[in-house]
Formats: sequence, C-alpha cells, structure tokens
Amino acid sequence: MTEQTAPLLTPSAWPELTSQTAGVGGVWKQSPEDFLVEEIPAYLPCGEGEHLFLWVEKRNLSSEMLLAQLSKQLSVPRSEIGMAGLKDKQAVTRQWVSVPARAEKLVPALESDDLQVLEARRHRNKLKTGHLKGNRFVAILRGVEPDHAKIDAIARQLQSQGCPNYFGMQRFGHQHSTWTLGWQLLLGQILPQDIPAPRRKFLLRLALSAVQSGLFNEVLAQRLRDGLFSTVLCGDLMEILPAGAKFLVTEAAADQPRFDSWEISTTGPIFGVRMRSPGGEVHARELAILQKSGLTIEHFQKFSSLMEGTRRPFRFLPAGLTCELLPTNSSAHETPRGDLRVSVELPAGAYLTVLLHEFRKSPLGVAESPDSAANSEDADEIASQSAD
Repeated sequence: MTEQTAPLLTPSAWPELTSQTAGVGGVWKQSPEDFLVEEIPAYLPCGEGEHLFLWVEKRNLSSEMLLAQLSKQLSVPRSEIGMAGLKDKQAVTRQWVSVPARAEKLVPALESDDLQVLEARRHRNKLKTGHLKGNRFVAILRGVEPDHAKIDAIARQLQSQGCPNYFGMQRFGHQHSTWTLGWQLLLGQILPQDIPAPRRKFLLRLALSAVQSGLFNEVLAQRLRDGLFSTVLCGDLMEILPAGAKFLVTEAAADQPRFDSWEISTTGPIFGVRMRSPGGEVHARELAILQKSGLTIEHFQKFSSLMEGTRRPFRFLPAGLTCELLPTNSSAHETPRGDLRVSVELPAGAYLTVLLHEFRKSPLGVAESPDSAANSEDADEIASQSAD
C-alpha cells in the first residue's frame, strides 16, 4: 500500500484583499536600516524589584545572539533572561529585556556598535513571552513603481477592511518542509523519537504549529475567494476586540454593524482538541478544509498537550498606517522607480510580511528571509498559544 504524502500548500492561491489593485513591487531588507522595529510593551517597569529591565537597541543581531551576549557579559544563565518577543536579525530593533538586578553593575559592558542600552529600570517580575501589546514598524521597500494612486488605494482598503491575518510563509519552512514534518507526525509516518533529542521539543512545536497555521490560511483564503472576508455569517465564532471573549453568531444581520465598526471580528481555526468550534455552515467549511488535508480532529489527540487549539482573528487593523514615496536618483532613461516607506503599528501575532505583500504583490510562496518578520515571532507565538 502506497504511503500517503503530505498535501501541498498552495500560497499562490491565497488571495490578497486588494487583488483588484496591481502591486508596486519593490525589494525589502537591502540593509538593516530598511527595517525598524520598536516593541510596544504590555507594561513598563515600576522602578523597584529584583529584576532589571533594559531597553536595548540592536542592529544586525539575532535574538539568539543577543541572549548569548547578555548571558556571557552579565554572567547570568540564559534561563534568568527574559524577553517578550524575538526580533529579526536583519533590522534595527528596540525592545525590553530583563536580567537579574545583581548584574546591574556590569550593564555598561554591553555597549557595542551593534548593541546599545538606552534605559535601565528595576521591576518586580521577570519579563516573559507575550508580555507585549505589539510592535511599531518602519519598512522601506526599494525600487517600487512610484504610483501614488495604487499605493493610496491599497492603504485605504486595508485601513477600512483590515488586512487578512495570514501566517507568513516563514512559518512553513524551506519548501514547506516544516509543514510536511508536522503532517507526517500527525499521520504517524514519523515518530517524535525520530527527531534528534537536542531540538526535539522545539521542532515538535514548530512542525505541529505549521500544520495548524497552514490549515488556518487555507480556511481564510477560501473565505476571501468566496467574497466573505467582510461578511458575518450565522454560525461565525466572533471575538470581541481587542483579544476578548468569543461568542457564536445567531443573527448575522445584527452583528454585521459591530463587525464593520471594528468592535468584533470573525475568527478562524487553530485546530486542536480543545478548540471551540463555530456552528452551521461555518463549521462545515472548516471541516471541509481539514478533510481535504487528509486529517481529522482525532489526529490531533496524540499531541493534545502541544495542540490544544484556539481561534485566531481573520483580520487585523494596521493602526497608524502611512505610506511615503521617497525620492531616488533614477536617470531619465530608466523606468521610473522609487522607495516606499511604510509605517504601521501591528498587534501581537500579525505578520508584517503579509501586510507588505498587499502592496508588493510579490509571490507569497517565497519567504523574505530566514528570520521571521512576524510581530510576535513564531517561536514566541507557538509557546504562548492556549485553548479558549
């Protein structure tokens, strides 16, 4: 009997919200200064306690490199260092990290060309994953088509309807290898003990979450293809914004105005044994996607501790979105090109790459870089997912 193979993800068939407006292209991350990130903390340090919060700016340093540098130069174990979220390497980023207060005298030794400590204040608790509201981004796309009308039309539609809350392609691995590994684990074609022990737990979470993420993207894409992205359906499981309680829609017409005013949002499945299911037609649509992938809810049972399941909003609001075309030195004989500076504030869990794709219309199947451009990077989000 032939062994079943993992179904292919089809990112080329995941439509943009703004598909009726052509993209302006552009290249991103030609230098770290093309990507600026500033963390929006959930709270600020109070000024007293056994932990020292450091507001740091790093350039061209991965989160792993930052942790290693802090641990070595402050002489503290990595387990005692806290951060709310990982950040891209190829970027200039600002974020809070926490270290034991006993290391305070060694903090000046951290200063380097790639790392600066901008502020230090004490607090009562260690900073933990998820202790953030979101991030502010400034991204510069180089060599775009300088078409004001296209850029303005895309920005207006995103500000009105929101951006589809797809998971970024970096979630699925090179040539979707992480998705494939997760699918094989669920089908029992690969066993957890087949994964090398040093990274087993991390890779299990990463691979299984990639399956959940891919299925969510497929459900969202189908909703867009059917013209239902901005429509409330009877049976929808709605979330009160921001990140509040959920309720089942029984009268779609009554809840549509609340949806339109951004009081509530439709949600999609992060499949798992404890995920709360929608009703009626909406539930049937989600199960159809799951069945098409060759999976059932029962497949998630064996990894129930890692795949409890939850709901994820189908859209996010790009707060404070501004777009500015910057002058360039194109010659008169060249096709006119410009640089586009996009500034925006995104909630935790939203992917900047997805927002930029709406402007670029570049192939969604190609990840921008090995580092995540998610507002809450994959490792953080996977660790913090919980059931409803």
